[in-house]
Amino acid sequence: MPETPGLGEQALNKAAEVGLTSQLDEVENLDIDIKTDPLKLVQGQVDSVKIDGEGMVMQKDLRVESMQMQVNNVAINPLSVAFGKIELTKPTVGTARVVLTEVDINRAFNSEFVISKIQSQKIHINGQLKTVKPQQIDFRLPGEEKVAINADILLVENNETQKVAFTAVPRVSANGTSVVLENVTYGNEQEISPELTQALVEQTSEILNLSNFDLEGMSLRVKRLQVETGKLTLQAEAYVEKIPSDNN
Repeated sequence: MPETPGLGEQALNKAAEVGLTSQLDEVENLDIDIKTDPLKLVQGQVDSVKIDGEGMVMQKDLRVESMQMQVNNVAINPLSVAFGKIELTKPTVGTARVVLTEVDINRAFNSEFVISKIQSQKIHINGQLKTVKPQQIDFRLPGEEKVAINADILLVENNETQKVAFTAVPRVSANGTSVVLENVTYGNEQEISPELTQALVEQTSEILNLSNFDLEGMSLRVKRLQVETGKLTLQAEAYVEKIPSDNN
């Protein structure tokens, strides 16, 4: 007969689920599994916390295909449980895995937030300062551990559309907080402006910056990046100071 989760576990699962959901713009599926037993709970001990989310839409219109996080041996304030809260008495470190698809990164690139950031910059093109307005940015994950970007950029002053196309290799930054693009290579398109390319490179890093995926009281540090056709997988260390609950 399958073991039914104790009342304490059920209450904690529900509190964490409500707390996490409140931080997301959207979520398709969220499953939280907190393992403990009443005796340990009274002593403030939780064996493990597992979070499994799908279709999570974070800030800045960034959708995550899936996120799994696990922390073990969590110390909590036993009194907080009575109030439906999960109050950690000390920070804990766990593991996380985040999957982003090409479609989701494209959506972020073409969001108002990103477009307005790029067009707020004046960029040197052929020696002249121009106001740039992205018309369409096409971000692809073609395989071979590369990303490819094709963009149509309107130069506002002379109403002329320029194409920018390049591939690059994503790498985890030294401090593990973001993904940087290296080995930028141009296709057949002529490079119209190193500054414009740099702006797009920086914007890619910003979209893939791990602080975008932080939830309140939880931050991630990337250990490994896997680039496949159509998707990016980030293996990370999760630093947890707080587990959001329904009345945090």
